[in-house]
Parts: sequence; C-alpha cells; structure tokens
Amino acid sequence: MIERERTEKRSKFQDPLFVMLIASLCCLLWGSAYPSIKLGYIAFNILPEDIASKYVFAGYRFTLAGILLLVLFRTVRKQRLKLTGREWASLSALGVLQTGLQYMFFYVGVANTTGVKGSIMNATTTFFSVVLAHFIYKNDKLSQNKIVGCVLGFIGVIIVNFHADLLTFSFSLTGEGFVIIAALVFSVTAIYAKRLTATIDVMIITGISLFVGGVVLTLLGLSLGGSVTHFTLASTANLIYLALLSSVAFCLWNLLLKYNKVGKVSVYNFLIPVFGAFLSAMFLGETVLELKNLVALVFVSLGIYMVNRVVSAKGDKGLVTNYKP
Repeated sequence: MIERERTEKRSKFQDPLFVMLIASLCCLLWGSAYPSIKLGYIAFNILPEDIASKYVFAGYRFTLAGILLLVLFRTVRKQRLKLTGREWASLSALGVLQTGLQYMFFYVGVANTTGVKGSIMNATTTFFSVVLAHFIYKNDKLSQNKIVGCVLGFIGVIIVNFHADLLTFSFSLTGEGFVIIAALVFSVTAIYAKRLTATIDVMIITGISLFVGGVVLTLLGLSLGGSVTHFTLASTANLIYLALLSSVAFCLWNLLLKYNKVGKVSVYNFLIPVFGAFLSAMFLGETVLELKNLVALVFVSLGIYMVNRVVSAKGDKGLVTNYKP
C-alpha cells in the first residue's frame, strides 16, 4: 500500500500537465511578491524614505519564512536537524549574504521603482548566473543559444528603462540599480549555496538561510531606528502571505525538481517577470500595456526560455538559475 502511494505520487509529479500547473503556480506566487511588498509598505505605513523600517519588514518576513520551511522539513522529511559546527557556520554566512545583503538592496530598490520595472529588471539574475557559471563549471559553458538568450534578456532590461516615447532613458541607482545589484548578489551567492547542496538538504539550506538573514535584517533595521508596529488584519495578512509564498512555492518547486529534469522545470522561470508585471498593473494600478513594457517582457521571457532550453536539451545539472523574490 505504501509503495503504491509512493508510485502514484511520483507519477503525478511527472505528469506534463501537472508539472505545468504547479510550476506556473510557483511562478505566480513569486511574481506576486513585487506588488505584495509595495502593498505591505502601504499597509504598515512605511514611508518611502524609511529604509530602516523596510529592513525590519523584510526581516520579519524571512524569519517567519525560514521557520516555516524548517517546520516543513521536519514534517515532510521526518528527520531531525543534524548539522556540524562547520555546516552551521557555512549556512549562517550564506544567510547573511544571500538573504541579508541581497534584500538590503532588493527591498529599497523595489520601493524606488515600479513593480512592473522591478519584476523585469530582477530577471537579470538568470543571465548573471549563466555568465558566472561559464567561468566556474566545466559542464556549464556559454553556448550560442545561451549567449543569444543573455543578449535578448539584457536588451529587454534596457528597453524597460525608457519612457513610453522610447526617447528618454530613466534609471535610478537606488531604484533599478539596487534591484540589479540584488540580482548580482544572489547569482554570486547561489554558487556557494550550490556547493553546500552536496552534503546538506536543500530545504535546510534555504530554511536556515532565510531565518538567519531575516534575523540580521530585523536587527539591522531596529538598530537604525526602524519599526513595524501598525499591525492590522490587512497588514498581518500581507506579511503572512509573503512568508508563505516563499516557503510553499519553494517546497512545490523542489518536489518538481525531485521528479523531473532541471531544464523541464526551470524553463517556466520566464513566467515570473510576466506574472510580476501584470500583477503589479492589476493591484498597484501601474501601466503594463505600454509598448516598451510589452517588448521588454517578450525579450526577457524569450531570453530566459532560450537559456533554460539549453539545459533541458543536454540534461545539464549545472547551476540552477531561477530566482525567488
């Protein structure tokens, strides 16, 4: 009976239609992070210039998300958390850098740009990761399709920074610039995280990284005079949703990767900026139907698709380049 249930579960997560639905749901959840963060600033009455309180808000989210993931690990894996002192040190360093440092830039950047632009700009993570992988992994070199995909993606990022008339270029260091820096920080630290997966469960790595980084962000924000105190039903629901989307989507995505080739799943990453842009337009009243936004989305999505199509064709298990906002 138990063996039959395991077989049914395996076949379910390998069914093409089910893979498409679950992968799309994960991308929808991650794409919704962009407008949700901005709505969180409004719900908690966090002013645009109050960077310290933004760090506290981010810290609360990731601390809670980390706890949820570790609880899920204990429930799903039915294992105790057993780590050596060296492993704790490695995961703590990852948390400080990949969660703490990355989101120091990301949360400020998202506040200083539109949700539409932020979701498109952050897709540069995929392209940074592909380029870095070329210099680090022998089996993950740049191919013609990868180069074309990266070029298309960066063209899309450039286009989205023009105004509607396509004549005036608009770019802010503390807005779009910080989003790109956050993407670069993630790409670099993802290489370190990948090395840790050789001996540590991915769910533990992510859970502890989120928790440690969340604590760091919270303490940093509080030390700078920040606070998040306007807890209402709406603001609390927003915070819980942001924590849940990180933990639930990750678990579903990880299950898909467990039963399928990396390329078969990661090809859906192109949906994240698409969902992020359209959800920002829907919930924040931003304009996404401008020609330059649509063209940028096409370029970025096509670029991500081409990069991951190479992974799918070769069955390559090199650096996984999907980003989770």
